[in-house]
Amino acid sequence: MTLADLTATDLLAKYREGALSPVEVIEDVLARVEELEPRICATYALDPDGARAAALESEGRWRDGTARPLEGVPVTVKENIATRGTPVPQGTAATELIPATEDAPAAARLRAAGAVIFSKTTMPEYGMLSSGVSTFHHLTRNPWDLSKTAGGSSAGAAAAAAAGYGPIHVGTDIGGSIRLPAGWCGLVGLKPTHGRIAVGNPYPGRAIGPLTRTARDAALTVSVMSGYEPRDHTSFPPTPESYDESALPHGLRVALLLDAGLGLPVDPEVTAAVSAAAAVLEKAGATVEPIGPIITREMLDGLDRFWRVRSAVDIAALPEDRRAKVLPQIRSWVSTAGDLSGFDVFHGYSQMGAMAAAVTAIFTSYDVILSPVAPITAFPAELAYPTDDPSKPFEHIAFTVPYNMSAHPATTVNVGWSASGLPIGAQLAVPHHQDLTALGLAGYLDSQQTERRNWPLG
Repeated sequence: MTLADLTATDLLAKYREGALSPVEVIEDVLARVEELEPRICATYALDPDGARAAALESEGRWRDGTARPLEGVPVTVKENIATRGTPVPQGTAATELIPATEDAPAAARLRAAGAVIFSKTTMPEYGMLSSGVSTFHHLTRNPWDLSKTAGGSSAGAAAAAAAGYGPIHVGTDIGGSIRLPAGWCGLVGLKPTHGRIAVGNPYPGRAIGPLTRTARDAALTVSVMSGYEPRDHTSFPPTPESYDESALPHGLRVALLLDAGLGLPVDPEVTAAVSAAAAVLEKAGATVEPIGPIITREMLDGLDRFWRVRSAVDIAALPEDRRAKVLPQIRSWVSTAGDLSGFDVFHGYSQMGAMAAAVTAIFTSYDVILSPVAPITAFPAELAYPTDDPSKPFEHIAFTVPYNMSAHPATTVNVGWSASGLPIGAQLAVPHHQDLTALGLAGYLDSQQTERRNWPLG
C-alpha cells in the first residue's frame, strides 16, 4: 500500500503526528494518476501545480498549529460541481466552455476545510447516463475490469476512488449517480438527506455526496460539507449526529427488498450477496423482514417522461451547431418529448411525489431498507445504458431513484463479488437526517466481511 491508498482518517492522524507531509502524499497521488490515467480516464482539469502549492501551504499549517479538518487531504470533485476558473462542460461537447466565476458550495466548504482539490472528475453526457460515455471526456473505465463501466454519472469519481487517486471523491446523484458507480466499483457512496449538503443549483432529486473506500471517510467528508448555504434555499443547518460503526444493529427493523418489481431482473449473484448481508445484520440482533416492491411501473415511466421533456427543453435551447454535438443516444431519447401532452408531463412530475409517499410509508414500520444497489454488476464500458436502448434508459435504477424523490439518505457498501471478480454493492436507506446512521451500518457490514480483496491498480 502506498501513500495514495491511505484513508483520509489515517492521513490526518499521520499529519498530526508529524509522521507524514501533505507534500509527500500529493506527489504519490499524482504519480498514481500519471501511471493509471491513460487506461482509466477518470480526471478532468487535473492541476498538478496548483495541488503542489496547496499541499505546501497545508504542510505549513500543520507545522504552525493552524490545520483545518481536512488539511492536506487530496480530494477530487465531479466536473459539474463548479470550481473557480474551470469550465463546467457537463460531460458534453455541446457545452460552451466558460470558466466558472466561483466555487460551488460543496467545493468551497472542502477548500475552507483545507482539502487539496487536485482535479475534477469525469461524467457522462449531461449526467443522464449510468455510464462514462461522453462526447467531451474520454471513456471512463472500471479499475476492477477495464472492459466494464465504472458507472455514472459520477463515473470519474468512482474510478478515481477505486484506483487510489487519494481518499475522498465527491459526486452528484439525481437517480443513483453516486450509488450506482460506488456499487459497481466496490465503494461507500452516500446520497445524503437532501439539503444536508448544499447543491447551489437545487433541483428535485439532486444531491451531492462522497465516494470513498471507507464509511468513516465518507462520514468525515459529510461533516465538512454539511450546513446552510444562502445560494441553496433547500439547505439547512448541520444535524446533530455522530458516526459509530461499532454499534451493533440489535433491535433494528430491517426491510429486505430483493425484487424491485420492475426493470432488469436481479442477477442471482447480486441476490445472494445482499441476502448474506441481511443475514449478518440478523445475526447481530436486527429483525429482517422481506418486503414487496416499493415503486410501480407508472411511477418510473412517469419520471422518464418528465425528465425527457426537461432535457429536451435544455437541448432545444442550444444553437443548431452545438445541438448536433449531443450524444446520439440522448438525442434519440429526447426526440419523442414533443409527442407528450401537458397532461403527460404533469402526471410524470406527480410521480416524484408518489415515489416519496411510497418510501415514507415503508419507514413507518422499518428503520432501514436493505436492497441491491443495482440489479446487475458492471456492464460493458462502451454502452451508454445497460439495456443499450435509449427508449429504455432507466431499467436499472428502480432500487436507487425512489430515495432521490423522497429525499431520504441512502448509502452503499460492498458485500460480495461476482464469479468474474466484480464488486457487488448493497444499499442501506434510512429515515431523513440519519445519514451517519446509514454510514455506521455500512461500516459495520464492511467490518464483518469475510473476504478481503486488494484494491485494483487498473
